[in-house]
Amino acid sequence: MHEPAYLVLEDGSVHEGVGFGAEADGLGEVVFNTSMTGYQEVLTDPSYAGQMVTFTYPLVGNYGINDEDFESSRIQVGGLIVREHCELPSHGRSVRTLHEFLADQGIPGISEIDTRAVTRRLRSQGVMMGIITTGAPDAALKRLRDTPPYGDLDYVATVSVGEGYDWDPSPEDQREAKHRILVTDCGLKYSILRQLRRRGCRVTVVPAATPADELLAMKPSGVLLSPGPGDPKLLDYVVDNTRKILGRVPVMGICLGHQVVARALGADTFKLKFGHRGANHPVKDLADGRIYITAQNHGYAVSPDNLPSGLEVSHINLNDQTVEGLRHKDMPLFTIQYHSEASPGPRDNEYLFDQFIEMVEDFHG
Repeated sequence: MHEPAYLVLEDGSVHEGVGFGAEADGLGEVVFNTSMTGYQEVLTDPSYAGQMVTFTYPLVGNYGINDEDFESSRIQVGGLIVREHCELPSHGRSVRTLHEFLADQGIPGISEIDTRAVTRRLRSQGVMMGIITTGAPDAALKRLRDTPPYGDLDYVATVSVGEGYDWDPSPEDQREAKHRILVTDCGLKYSILRQLRRRGCRVTVVPAATPADELLAMKPSGVLLSPGPGDPKLLDYVVDNTRKILGRVPVMGICLGHQVVARALGADTFKLKFGHRGANHPVKDLADGRIYITAQNHGYAVSPDNLPSGLEVSHINLNDQTVEGLRHKDMPLFTIQYHSEASPGPRDNEYLFDQFIEMVEDFHG
């Protein structure tokens, strides 16, 4: 592409840069991610559906794109915003450039952008809708203001699997399955399935809208509610099904799954000003006081006010004190707001999958 392009934000600001990737317009809620690596995982993370990602790290694409580090089958973001994109990557596993990857899937990128200025604007004013275009900025702004805001649309319905399937283990991982875990696909990442399979689970993925009686009829050892995009207030059909299985089977919720469980029990959720997206967010475990560095990607959070009886906060974010985890005093249930599977990010929190399996084994005695 390599021609003048513009990032136009809904507040009317225009940021001129150079286009790469697909020769197409990109539109979505503009957010920023502070990870220093992992752009391939971010691009293919379904939690970013409906959004365009600004990377704060100044160089993106320097190790190319490989055939292994996918979190879904395709690019999920609507556009990519970077300071500089590397056209000549250097890595032994690289099979294509970032430009080629975006172009092949019809996703535009824009480089030579002052990503620090964009990030400061989003931090001060909050995330906002934006458009990447090679056309006239005035026309782009008009189109942008005629577009429904991100929070009005159910993106889970666009990313969830159409039919359930069993996750096949890799050739080197043929251990016998001890437990059957159902993963509701609200926008899951492949890394979650890999983590469960490594722990000897038969992993079955089911659509987000699967009725509770169908979930229970499959006789799962446990249910994991996956991450995903959008506002949990639009997901009453997932919340209602979740409410019917709580207490009847061990449940773990991650990110959006954490918010869905909270709403199923009567808690409230709200939108954060600019969200948490990156691989370096500090979280405190209130049980033992330990601090974990976590990978995060969410724009909504659970309100700590008026939590229902039996539900207690287990983890908090040390940057803004928001709720990062919940436990139930009576039911086999815990949730986390961050990504225990990382990808990208530190792997410090993979132990939470071990805790889930321990909960499953204790429940079934």
